[in-house]
Amino acid sequence: MRHLQNIYRLGIKEIWSLLRDPMMLVLIIYVFTVSVYTAATAMPETLANAPIAIVDEDESQLSSRIVSAFYPPQFQAPVMTVLSEMDAGMDEGRYTFVLNIPPDFQRDVLAGRDTDIQLNVDATRMSQAFTGSAYVQQIVMSEINEFLAGNRKDSVLPAHLTLRARFNPTLSKVWFGSLMQIINMIAMLTIVLTGAALIREREHGTIEHLLVMPVTATEIMLSKIWSMGLVVLLATTLSLVLVVQGLLQVPIEGSIPLFLSGTVLCLFATTSMGIFLATLARSMPQFGLLLILTIMPLQLLSGGLTPRESMPQFVQDIMWLAPTTHFVELSQAILYRGAGLEVVWQPFLALLVIGTALFSLSLMRFRASISGMA
Repeated sequence: MRHLQNIYRLGIKEIWSLLRDPMMLVLIIYVFTVSVYTAATAMPETLANAPIAIVDEDESQLSSRIVSAFYPPQFQAPVMTVLSEMDAGMDEGRYTFVLNIPPDFQRDVLAGRDTDIQLNVDATRMSQAFTGSAYVQQIVMSEINEFLAGNRKDSVLPAHLTLRARFNPTLSKVWFGSLMQIINMIAMLTIVLTGAALIREREHGTIEHLLVMPVTATEIMLSKIWSMGLVVLLATTLSLVLVVQGLLQVPIEGSIPLFLSGTVLCLFATTSMGIFLATLARSMPQFGLLLILTIMPLQLLSGGLTPRESMPQFVQDIMWLAPTTHFVELSQAILYRGAGLEVVWQPFLALLVIGTALFSLSLMRFRASISGMA
């Protein structure tokens, strides 16, 4: 009981220290509110208001139909230009796309001769360039096929491809962006909070006060883990309910308590990792550099942004040791697909094993660091 009381009281001290740190409080609020909202809504779901110019050297019925096929909201109203001004307009950034319809285009199409139509793309506008190129090609080919058919009736094909989108029927990026932002921020914030708590005590000299008290290194470490983990867990719950479900109207298929149970295991692992990094760093700037080297691979290679199956095999093998990999797997299964414990027990078990290993390693390092100070 004395050990539990020490862990509880030291944890309360950590919470009070956090409440007296306005910058950390602003960071927590921002990460789980504004950051989640902007991640869900900042990227447009489709091409929107892309500037396009057209050089019509044919001036035929077919070229007029192609010109009239580009309209808002995907594209701005096409700007008619001439060949001599095309490059200058792209150099000045006025157009993302310039479509050049060559002379005698309609005559060559009707005669069945091979002919080219040139599409110039400003690839520095990467998101618009990638999506818009496919849009332009589809629109141009559709107008040519309909012109050759002589009408706008759909041709009857002998086979149908029926598309069925599971778990996100509207293919809304808001659903994906908001939940993945919460998942990514959980790992980042727990490492920041626990590492900053330990470094703050070292910089303020309060770690020496703890060393002369009848408390052990295990009690000190557990107090930081449960207190900072509790703060992130509460912030995660409020963000899911108020921002994701309330403000963004994103449906959650699975059990939130089951997801929070997995979050607890992830917090156990990532808080231990934060303490380990803090024992390596001597100041907050050093800790920030270590954080960059750690959190970027954890977020980029965990499977949240890119499926792990598309990564090289050795990256998949290495990232299996990362807690975020298993947390992303169980989070997507629970929140998106409504999976139960019988489906996600393996990531739960993996998180428990990895968390225990990280805790043991961090505890050894923490004991060595405070014994050197004592």
